[in-house]
Amino acid sequence: MSELATMQFHPQPRAGEARPWAFPAPERGALDNGLTVLRCHRPGQQVVAVEVLLDAPLEAEPAGFEGVATIMARAFSEGTDKHSAEEFAAELERSGATLDSHADHPGVRLSLEVPASRLAKALGLLADALRAPAFADSEVERLVRNRLDEIPHELANPSRRAAKELSKELFPATSRMSRPRQGTEETVEKIDAAAVRAFYDRHVRPATATAVVVGDLTGIDLDALLGDTLGAWTGSSAESRPVPPVTADDTGRVIIVDRPGAVQTQLLIGRVGADRHDRVWPAQVLGTYCLGGTLTSRLDRVLREEKGYTYGVRAFGQVLRSAPDGSGAAMLAISGSVDTPNTGPALQDLWTVLRTLAEGGLTDAERDVAVQNLVGVAPLKYETAAAVASTLADQVEQHLPDDYQGTLYQQLSATGTVEATAAAVSAFPVDRLVTVLVGDAAEIKEPVEALGIGEVSVVAAE
Repeated sequence: MSELATMQFHPQPRAGEARPWAFPAPERGALDNGLTVLRCHRPGQQVVAVEVLLDAPLEAEPAGFEGVATIMARAFSEGTDKHSAEEFAAELERSGATLDSHADHPGVRLSLEVPASRLAKALGLLADALRAPAFADSEVERLVRNRLDEIPHELANPSRRAAKELSKELFPATSRMSRPRQGTEETVEKIDAAAVRAFYDRHVRPATATAVVVGDLTGIDLDALLGDTLGAWTGSSAESRPVPPVTADDTGRVIIVDRPGAVQTQLLIGRVGADRHDRVWPAQVLGTYCLGGTLTSRLDRVLREEKGYTYGVRAFGQVLRSAPDGSGAAMLAISGSVDTPNTGPALQDLWTVLRTLAEGGLTDAERDVAVQNLVGVAPLKYETAAAVASTLADQVEQHLPDDYQGTLYQQLSATGTVEATAAAVSAFPVDRLVTVLVGDAAEIKEPVEALGIGEVSVVAAE
């Protein structure tokens, strides 16, 4: 007892003062070859991230060769005029670097991460890949075979199958957005090294490209380093290319992709709406988050917690493409899966949530939680150089000002409950939503028709 009486307790730790945080602003410049450069010094981030954006959008792919942008993107790391594919991979590994690439509607992106101490070596490899890719017949043939092998798996994946059908339904057949981003079996199997080389020659040049470099640049002469590497990449001058407007048909309707015997139904409900150039975007982000951005959102609270129909339902907005004139569009969607017998009741409750939102609005508590989650976690979200570089690259792709992300957080904090409600209601009008259901048509067609949310049609799953 005497020992207990003399115990001394350390004082309880207290949190320090919160330090002000803002999304980092980049410095903008250009190389002699016309390459635009954004740099951002982030002390302490010893893994440097580099993003290169190429103005080679999917809409530029030749008709009948959809998927060539994806094959080209993957082929950048399959050898150069200096290294074979195996040698290139070994050199990257020796540098402790990773190089990824992908093609999407705005263009092709290459993403490099490397320790700051080996940045020079890795930038040299990246520059070689852009300057003189090998595009060897054997490597392109292998990439095409790999892509063809992926397609059946994607079609068998309910969420991927739903996304394919929604794009086909929303956009006119003449629009590249109506067709799979990475091509179909019919288009990919026609791609060869000559097609990849032709697409590269037509669309890849430094004058229309941008490089974003983020990390601890202490002791690095980045100007000299970029000049010796990416600065050696040459090409023709920039050519203006018209960007067609995004058009879509969001007439309320339901498409069932028939999967006989499916025990679950995949839901994807969407339409096209405002992108980040529209002043409603901050309120739309906030309202959409309140609707279905997290486990505590309205859709989850009803469909998951109260009814037990699903493991989770999410609402989101994803920018499709923006143009230099500020026009563009975003996909606004609700996605999730429910058990087959409850497909009809789940959709009925989902529409009830949307109608209730329009009638009663969001609460101040919902708005406050959304702001805390979206704005409060931003410093953690951008702890890595790669996260900052990716967001800066997004801004470039979408023709946004360099201070856009920082301004967005200020706008989110200043957005009121009424504004967020109005934006969410406008984003998801109950009579202007295209609903795709991947499931057992024999089980779900009749109860879905009874809901009256639009004409119901059935297509084969392929």
